[in-house]
Amino acid sequence: MTEINYLQGDATQPQSKGNKIIAHVCNDLGGWGKGFVLAISKRWPEPEAEYRLWHRERAKNSFGLGEVQFVNVEKYIWIANMIGQRGMKTGSKGPPVRYPAIEQCLATVADKAGELSASVHMPRIGCGLAGGKWNQIEPLIQHTLCAAGIEVFVYDFG
Repeated sequence: MTEINYLQGDATQPQSKGNKIIAHVCNDLGGWGKGFVLAISKRWPEPEAEYRLWHRERAKNSFGLGEVQFVNVEKYIWIANMIGQRGMKTGSKGPPVRYPAIEQCLATVADKAGELSASVHMPRIGCGLAGGKWNQIEPLIQHTLCAAGIEVFVYDFG
């Protein structure tokens, strides 16, 4: 079992050698335009384009809560678009984060990281616009990625 490495910095500029997966949480509405996705789109156009296409063609594919789309953006970097948020933050119906979906996504990311011998990099997923609590997300990362021996880096911007 590995430990989570906490770093100051930008998760779109992963600090390790070899293959890397940058994981982040997306909503299930096809919306892309606030939060960490802006940092991704600033560096690479493909993850947004692929996510929007995945959503647009959802009647013919696996798009939905708990699913992950991997987009290879550079020779050693993949983006994991993880659907772990139901809707968007509106009104007071509670936060849109869906912990079981995030756990399912992380298990898929762990499998892919194992196949690629990749480390996994992320901001504090599910805790921004999704409204989740880190003390509920961190154990999911430990249970899925760390338990599989995957090297994990969590970035706090600044």
